Amino acid sequence: MLVLMLVGSGMAQELRCNISVSGQQIQGANRNVFQTMQADLYEFMNNRKWTDHVYSMDERIECSIYIRLTEQLSSNEFKGSIQVQLRRPIFNSDYETPLLNIKDNDFHVEYVEYQSMEFNETSNRDNLTNLMAYYAYIILGMDYDSFSPNGGTEYFQKAQQIVNNSQNVRYAGWKAYESERNRYWLVENLLNKSYAPFRDCTYQYHRMGLDKMHEQIEEGRAAVAESLRSIQKVFRSRPSLYILQIFFDAKSDELVNIFSKSYPDERNRVMTILNEVDPSNGSKYERINKAAEEF
Repeated sequence: MLVLMLVGSGMAQELRCNISVSGQQIQGANRNVFQTMQADLYEFMNNRKWTDHVYSMDERIECSIYIRLTEQLSSNEFKGSIQVQLRRPIFNSDYETPLLNIKDNDFHVEYVEYQSMEFNETSNRDNLTNLMAYYAYIILGMDYDSFSPNGGTEYFQKAQQIVNNSQNVRYAGWKAYESERNRYWLVENLLNKSYAPFRDCTYQYHRMGLDKMHEQIEEGRAAVAESLRSIQKVFRSRPSLYILQIFFDAKSDELVNIFSKSYPDERNRVMTILNEVDPSNGSKYERINKAAEEF
């Protein structure tokens, strides 16, 4: 694996995005093309200016993108999957909380080695750069939402514009009818006012909850518990919503850690909500009660 790090100081772009491209499943391929793609994508994500804001090196958003190529359809055309992970530092702590951990199996792109990567904001002329820009804006939106109420709206709207620009392309992942859990529905869910409590949860969980736990652990934990009521509200309006899966894919383990040392009443309230809204992880949440018995 090729590891790329940015060296420098002073002002910086918004993202510190680690990129990994693997083509091990493709037999007889030119391995150099995967390393070149990785280097080009690293440059595209980390050296592009995505917002109008000024960032210092220490403020850059930590994220990772793992691309696994499984098919080579022609010399320049590839299929595979892309996994996007986003982490956020917690105030006065060395802990980083996961905000996003999503796997997209509709990675279908063309890549020409040594050709410059161009992203057009008004059309999808290159599915690779549009796909990467889409996830850059999702990353930004999720991060901004965790620091201020609905702070990520501008970036979710930019991601939605990429979706709109991609309605006539031949590549999967952009259209509503293809699946209920794809790029179209992710940003639709995030911007749909019917599901606004989800974004309320993002802010309360992180800014009012985790960020306060270093000084006021009980108050911070209570805010996290209260934020789950917003998730419950969204679940009751539409249980199969994609963003609910996104939330629990990122947060289920963390929730176990947070509430394993909770008070009985609070623990029971949280367990009731979690067992309702995320039954697939019910056995995992049982660890909350088991840990409490041992505590």
